[in-house]
Amino acid sequence: MSFAEILGGTLSPDAHIREQATRALESAENENFPQYLLSLTQELANENGQAPVRSAAGIALKNSLSAKDETRQEQHAQRWLQLDEAVRGQIKQGALITLSSENRQATTAAAQTIAAITAIELPQNQWPDVIGTLLQNVSSPSASLKIASLQTIGFICESIDPEILATQSNTILTAVIQGANSEEPSQDVRFAAITALYNSLEFVRQNFENEGERNVIMQTVCEATQSPSVNVQVAAFECLVRIMQLYYDKMSFYMEKALYGLTVIGMKHEEEKIALQAIEFWSTVCDEEIELQLDEEDARESNRPFEHTNFQFAKIALPQVLPTLLYLLTKQDEDADEDEWNVSMAAATCLSLQAQTIGNDIVAPVIPFVEQHIRNPDWHYREAAVMSFGSILEGPNPEVLTPLVSQALPVLIEMVKDQVLQVKDSAAWTLGRVCDLLIDCIQLDVHLDNLIHALVAGLEDNPRIVANCCWAIMNLTEQLGGNDAQTYALSQYFEPIITTLMRITESNVNENNSRTSAYETMATLASTGTKDTYPTIAKLGLAILERLDTTIANASQVVGTDDRIALGELQSNLLNVLTNVTRTLGRDVAEIADRIMTSVLQLLNMNSKMSAVAEDSFLLVGAMITALEADFKRYLDSFAPFLYNALQNHEEYQLCSISVGLIGDICRSLGPDAAHYCDQFMTILLQDLESDVLHRDVKPGILSCFGDIALAIGGRFENYLEVSFRVLISACNLSANTQATDYDTIDYNNQLRVGIFEAFVGIVQGLKSDGKAQLVLPQVQSILGFMSVVYNDQTRSEEATKAMIGLLGDLADAFVSGEIRDYLRSEWIHALIKEGRASPRGTSIREVSRWAREMIKRASA
Repeated sequence: MSFAEILGGTLSPDAHIREQATRALESAENENFPQYLLSLTQELANENGQAPVRSAAGIALKNSLSAKDETRQEQHAQRWLQLDEAVRGQIKQGALITLSSENRQATTAAAQTIAAITAIELPQNQWPDVIGTLLQNVSSPSASLKIASLQTIGFICESIDPEILATQSNTILTAVIQGANSEEPSQDVRFAAITALYNSLEFVRQNFENEGERNVIMQTVCEATQSPSVNVQVAAFECLVRIMQLYYDKMSFYMEKALYGLTVIGMKHEEEKIALQAIEFWSTVCDEEIELQLDEEDARESNRPFEHTNFQFAKIALPQVLPTLLYLLTKQDEDADEDEWNVSMAAATCLSLQAQTIGNDIVAPVIPFVEQHIRNPDWHYREAAVMSFGSILEGPNPEVLTPLVSQALPVLIEMVKDQVLQVKDSAAWTLGRVCDLLIDCIQLDVHLDNLIHALVAGLEDNPRIVANCCWAIMNLTEQLGGNDAQTYALSQYFEPIITTLMRITESNVNENNSRTSAYETMATLASTGTKDTYPTIAKLGLAILERLDTTIANASQVVGTDDRIALGELQSNLLNVLTNVTRTLGRDVAEIADRIMTSVLQLLNMNSKMSAVAEDSFLLVGAMITALEADFKRYLDSFAPFLYNALQNHEEYQLCSISVGLIGDICRSLGPDAAHYCDQFMTILLQDLESDVLHRDVKPGILSCFGDIALAIGGRFENYLEVSFRVLISACNLSANTQATDYDTIDYNNQLRVGIFEAFVGIVQGLKSDGKAQLVLPQVQSILGFMSVVYNDQTRSEEATKAMIGLLGDLADAFVSGEIRDYLRSEWIHALIKEGRASPRGTSIREVSRWAREMIKRASA
C-alpha cells in the first residue's frame, strides 16, 4: 500500500479502515522517523495528489512536530532537533514550495507545518531567514502565494513567544499592512493579511507606542470594516476587539474619531457574523473598564497611586449602544439551538457587562423598555423585556434595584408558566439571578410560596427550563440555609423539592444538562439543609446509594463509548450527592458506611480509566474519613491500594492532588494509628516531589501533608525528619529565588510558601507533643532566614502571611526557655506581628497574630 493510500485510509468513513491506516502511520513513524517525515512532505508537495490526502499529510507532519501538552511538545522538539540537518532542510523546503500551490487545503497544511517548525527552531536561533522568505513571497504577483505566506506568518505569530519575533516586528507589520490595505485588489489577500495582523498584535507593542505607526494600523483596520467582503469585515472587527484588549490606554482618540460610529453601525449589520463581533467589541470595552475599576479600588485600599486612566467609553456611548442592544434582544431565532451563539444572546451578555461597568446609570433607560414590553403579545418583545431586566441585576446598587425587583417578582413568577418556551426560560433565569444577587428583595411571607411552586412546576417542564429552575433553587437554598440552624425558610418545601428532583432524574435523558442540574440541586440542598431536614437528607442518601448500586450492576451491559461516558457522568452526579449527604450527616452516616465503601471500591475497580469517576469517588472517601474519624481504619487496608495507585498517577494530576489531601484526612482522623501507613505515604510523596511529570500545583499540598503526618504521629516523625528538612529547605531556596514575573508565578510561589510553613507548623507541633522539639533547633536559623525573605516580598499573600505568623508562634511556643530568644527579637518579626494585628477585627489572621505575640513575648523574656 502506497503512502498516499495509507493517508487516504485515515479519511475513510469506515472505522476499521481508519484504524488500520492510523496504525500503519504510527508504525512508519516509529520504525523510521526521518523517512516518515520525508514521505509526508513528498505527499504534501505532490501537485498531482488529491487535496484531502495532501492536507492529511500536512496535518500528520504538524502533529509530529507539535503538541498541546508541554511535556510532549518538548519531546517532539528534541526529536526534531536531533534529525540530520539535510533531512530537516528537505522538509522545510518541501513545505515552503507547497505554499505556491493553487490548492488551498495543501497550502494551509504547509503553513501549519512551517509554523510548527519555527516554534521549535526560532527559539534556538535556527532557520533565521524563514520570515524574510515569507515576506518576500508577500510581494509576489501570485495572489495564492501571498495568501499562503500571510497565513503562515499569522500561524507563526500565533504560536511563538512575541519576544522572539520582536526584532522583526517592523518588517512583518509593513508586509501585513500592505496586504490589508484598501488598495489591495484581492479581498482574499486582505483577509489573510488582517488575520495575520490579528495574530501579530501582541508583538507590535513598540509600533503601537509610535503615534504615526499606530494611526496607520488603526486606519487600515477601520477601512477593512467597510470591505465588500464579509470575511474581511469580520476579521477587522475581531482585530478591533483584540486591539481594545491590548491597547485600551491608546484608544481615546480613535473612539472619538471612528470607533463609536463604526461599531454601532456594525452591531446593526444584517450579516450576523459582523454584528456579533461589533457587539463583542463593546463587551470587551466593558471587560477592560471593569478590570480598571477593580484595579483602582485595590490601589485606593492599598494607599498607592492608580497609574491608569479609565476613559469610561461604555458610559459615554450608552445613549447610542443601549438602544441598539435592546433592539437586538428582540432578534431571537425561534428555531435556534440553545447553545448556538446569536445576536440576542450576545446583546444580553453585553448588556449585563454594561450594567456591571456603568452601575446605577443603566437602570433608568432600561426600565421603560421592560415596562413597555413585559406584557407584549409578541413573545420576542416579552422575552427581551425579561432578559433585559435580568441582565441589569448585577452592577447597580441593591437600594436602587430593590423596589423594582419587589414590584416585578409576581410578574416574573407568573411568566415561568408562559406559553412560550423562550419566555419561560428567561423568566426562570431572571428569578435565579434575583435569588443569587438580591435575595433580600424576596419577602418570604409574600413571595416565597408562589416562587417555590412555580420553580417546582418548572422542574417538570421542558428540559431547557429545568436547568434554570434548578439554578434558582440552588441559589435560594445557599442564600437562606447553609448554617447550623434548626430550621430555615425552605424546610417545609424541602421534601417535596427532593421528591420532584428524584422523579425527574429517573429517566436516562440528560437533554440540556437537565438531569445533571437536578443532581447538582440535590447535592446543594443536602449541603445547605438545616437540622430539621436531616431525616429527608438521610432518606435521600439511601435512595442515591441504591441508584449508584444499580449503575454498578448494569455497567457490564454498557458497550458503546457514548453510553460509557453517559454512565460515568451519572455515577459522578450520584457520588457528588452522596458526598454532600455524608458531609452533612457526619457520624450518622455510619449506619450505611459499609454499603457506601463497598460501592466505592467496586467503582474504583471498574473505572480505572474514568478519572472523573475516580476523583468523585475519592472525594466521597474524604467525606467518609472526616465523618467516621478513627472508625474509617477498618476500610483503609482495602482502600490503600487505590490510594497508592492514584498518588503515583502523575498524568492525572487532579486525582493525585485529591489523593494527597486524603492522606492528610487519614492522618487527622486516625492520629497515632496512622503510623502503620506512614512509611508508604512518605516514600510515595517524596517520589511525587521528585517527578518532572507531575503538575507543579500538586507539590505545595505534598509539603503541607508532611505537617499532617507529623501532627498525627508526633515523635515518631523523627524517622522522616532528615529527608523532610532537606526537601523543605530546598523548597525554601526555590521560593526565595523565584522571580515574580507574572500572576501565575506569584500565585504558585505563595502556594509553595503556605505549603512550606504548614509543613513546619505540623513538624514543630508534632515533635513538641512528644518532647522532641529540640530536633528542630538546628534548622531554626534557616527557617527564620527564609521567613524574613518572604516578609520583605511585596507579593506575599495574606494566606502566606497568616501561615508564617502561625509558625512564628509555634516556634516560640516550642522553645520557651530562651533557645531562640535572639532570633525572635528581629525587627521584621515585630513588624510582621504588628501588621497581622492591624487586620480587621474578627479575622483569623488578627487572632493568630495576637496569640503569636503572646508566645513570642514569653519566649523572648
